[in-house]
Order: sequence, then structure tokens, then C-alpha cells
Amino acid sequence: MENQQKTDQLQINRVVWKACDTFRGVIDPSQYKDYILTMLFLKYVSDVYKAKYSEYLNRYEGDKERATRSMRHERFVIPETSSFDYLYQHRTADNIGELIDMALADIEDANREKMSSEDGSSIFRNISFNSANLGEPKEKNARLKNLLVDFSELELDESHLENNDIIGDAYMYLVSTFASESGKKAGEFFTPAEVSTLLAKLTKSKPGARICDPTCGSGSLLIKAGKEVGNNNFSLYGQEVNGSTWALAMMNMFLHGFDNAVIRWGDTLRNPKLKEDDKLMKFDTVIANPPFSLDKWGAEEAAHDSYNRFWRGIPPKSKGDWAFISHMIEAAQEGSGKVGVVIPHGVLFRGASEGKIRKQVIDENLLEAVIGLPANLFFGTGIPAAIAIFNKGKKTDNVLFIDASREYENGKNQNKLRPEDVSHIVSVYQQFTAGQLEPGVAEEKYAFVATPADIQENDYNLNIPRYVDTFEEEAEVDIPAVQKEIDALEAELAEVQAKMRDYLKDLGY
Repeated sequence: MENQQKTDQLQINRVVWKACDTFRGVIDPSQYKDYILTMLFLKYVSDVYKAKYSEYLNRYEGDKERATRSMRHERFVIPETSSFDYLYQHRTADNIGELIDMALADIEDANREKMSSEDGSSIFRNISFNSANLGEPKEKNARLKNLLVDFSELELDESHLENNDIIGDAYMYLVSTFASESGKKAGEFFTPAEVSTLLAKLTKSKPGARICDPTCGSGSLLIKAGKEVGNNNFSLYGQEVNGSTWALAMMNMFLHGFDNAVIRWGDTLRNPKLKEDDKLMKFDTVIANPPFSLDKWGAEEAAHDSYNRFWRGIPPKSKGDWAFISHMIEAAQEGSGKVGVVIPHGVLFRGASEGKIRKQVIDENLLEAVIGLPANLFFGTGIPAAIAIFNKGKKTDNVLFIDASREYENGKNQNKLRPEDVSHIVSVYQQFTAGQLEPGVAEEKYAFVATPADIQENDYNLNIPRYVDTFEEEAEVDIPAVQKEIDALEAELAEVQAKMRDYLKDLGY
């Protein structure tokens, strides 16, 4: 057993991607991701359960009753007819779709506390393997059989894996691949890994931190932020408005071993669910990549918000950016909380009510840094974004501006931040927070430290080119040399025209 080949990341990614071929062409990737990810989750919990059970059987010398009793205290309880092996044995059954649905329902029942949210929604409620979406009964059965066969190749308990992050990383790999495959649809809930890493490093949480993402999508940004802590002493909280994506986030947490993460389903702006004693719960770190310039975000109700999140002003009803930022700032711990948010550039300079909120936030000395990112980093949108960092424990009145828009790797479909680009941004930011950068140009054409007076002079406009000068001097033009070139070209042209006239004369024109 000891020298058996361990499953590595590439192997598992290959199998899960191969499983996608079963659905390609039948349904849109934004739909079939749910089937693949749910099956990955089912296989994982089944394998972990099976490995634990045989461990107890060994320990109790084959006493099944004692082993079963001990299993009640394990991470998950998997009823016999819900296990992957049971479904695999019945892979040729005419009602295999129904059997899978029943298996999932029974797993939910057996793990109700873990697998459903406070308002009773459960993680498999949005998915049906018996759905007509999967084709005619005969085709559907063939597809589900193939899916079970593909996943049967994998052994997903710890003893078979190279390391424990493999499952979670395969899940992230799938989610990102689906996001690039189906563009905008999946891009709505996915932040590219490099941007997540950057945001997690910029807001690096201390051990013991409560970390929150109020628009958490499938949860990958939240997990990255947790991993930056450096040990397991932190707690994760999230909220997600889309039911299917909320379910993916829940599974993602389990697959990464964060069983105690609190992920709630609902609209953060209209109905924040992360509360303590009817007040907003406070967090050490709040990070998010909210939907850009969200229309109809709930401006009408904002004036009577019972949590008083919009006291600085109510953003326009067609642009929810400052609504998300206001929520995040209010949810950050007084005196120490940090907020990191991905924003469209308009947030930095648009006027009217947004301008008033921006001025208020700057006057409170909450804004710490503004970082411009390269264009075309995100799935489904080419528009360049920026990151804004707010800090309730800020040590200076100044604000750091970084223009990182020219440092990236050019990709076929989208651009990518390289590790060196991320560390360049993070190291300049760390120098700034350590008080090592004086006001003015911190790095030529890259970083500038602005004083409150600089920002006031610009009428609270935070547009990065107002601070970081990236103007490239054009090479001086050598006028005499250019004139010489023009004369030579004109002489050549006269010669060609004379020849043309001769040819035309010869031809009788």
C-alpha cells in the first residue's frame, strides 16, 4: 500500500475535465458545471467516509456496530444508498437520475445542520440529475453512466492524495475553466486566481481574524484570504445572492476542509444576513469583487436601511458600487478593520452622489490605497479595474496610488498578472504601510504618495493619472533629416511618374 501511486493535481484535473466531455454540446457550461462539481463533491465525501469506516473496522477488529457508532461523530454521515459506490453499482439502472437525486436528498437529511442555511435552503436544492435538461431518458442515462464511470477512476480520500489541497484546487480549476469557457455567465461569480491572491496579500489578516466576503460567489477569494493568514486560526464568512452559486461556495468550503465557514444565501445590500444581536457583524477583513456598477441594487430601500449603512449618502440607483463599499466599510471592525474591493475606474472620479460619498470617506481618512490593474484580466469583460483599500486603523493621512496597468502577461483570451507583478504591487504597498515612503513620487511612472492637500487640489478626484505620471516623452524629431527623406521620396516619385507617362505614351494613351 505504501508505495502506491498518489493522485496528483494534474491527474485529478484531467479526470474532472474529461468528465465534462459527457455534457459538452448538450447544455451550456454555466449549467453543466453544477453537475460536475456536485459529482466531485459526492465522490469526495463518499471516499472520505469509506476510508474512515474501514479505519474504525480495523480498530474494532471487524465489529460493524461499533464502527458505525463511531462514524456518527465524523465530518459527514453518508447513508449507504447515497454513497458513490452504491450509485456506481447501479450505473446502468433505468432510473439512475432519480437514484442520484435521492442520494443527494438523503445526504442533506443526514447532515442537515451542515448542509443547509439558516433559512432552510439546502445545497443540492438547485440541481436535479433527473432533469429533462440532460436529454431524452435514454441519452440522459448514458450520460450519467459515463459521468459515474469517469469519476470512479479517482480515489479521493487522504491516503490516496499527494496533498490535502488537491480536491479544493481541482474544484477551483474547474470553476475557473468554466468561467473562461462560458465567458460572462460564469465570470459573474469568479475572480481570477491572481487577482484573488493580490487582494488577499494586500489585506493580509492576522491569526484569529474574522474574514468576510459579502459577495462571495463560489468562495475562492475568501479561501485565498484565509490561506494568507499562515495558520488555521481564522474564521470565514460570506454571503451570495445567487442560489446555485451559494451552493457551490458551500461545497467549495467543505472540499477545502473549512467546515465551519458561515456562508449565507441572500442579497447583501437589501438583506444582510451576517449579523450579531440584530446589528451588522463586524470583521477584521472585508474583501470582495462585487458586480460592477450594478443596476437596481435597492436604492429605494437604502434611505430606510435599518443598519444605517448609507449615512454618507445614497449611490445612484443604476450604479451600486458605492453601496457595496459603504456596506463593507460599515462591516469592518472599528479602529482596525481592513477593506479590499475590486472596482471599475468610474468609482474613482464620477460626480454627483458618488462624489459626495467619496469625499466623506476620504475626509474620514479611511482610504489607504488605489491600485490600477491591467485591462482584460476578468472573464467576460475587457474593462480595466482597480483595487481600493480602506483601513480603519490607518497610520497616516496620505494615500498611495499605484499604476500597475502596464505589468502583465499577454494572454490569448485574457491578460494575466504574473507572480512578479503581484509582488511588485505588494512590496510597494508594504513599504507605504510601514511608513517608509515620503509624499510625492515613490517610484517613477508607477507609484505616488498623495497628501490630503493633493487630493483636495484635485477636487477629490482619485483618477490614477492625476497622481501617477506615466507620460512618455516622444523622441525628438530631427527636422533636417526628415526633410532630406521627404526630398528623396519626392524625387523617386517624380522618376516613377515620368516612367509611367512614357509607358502610357507607348501604349497610345
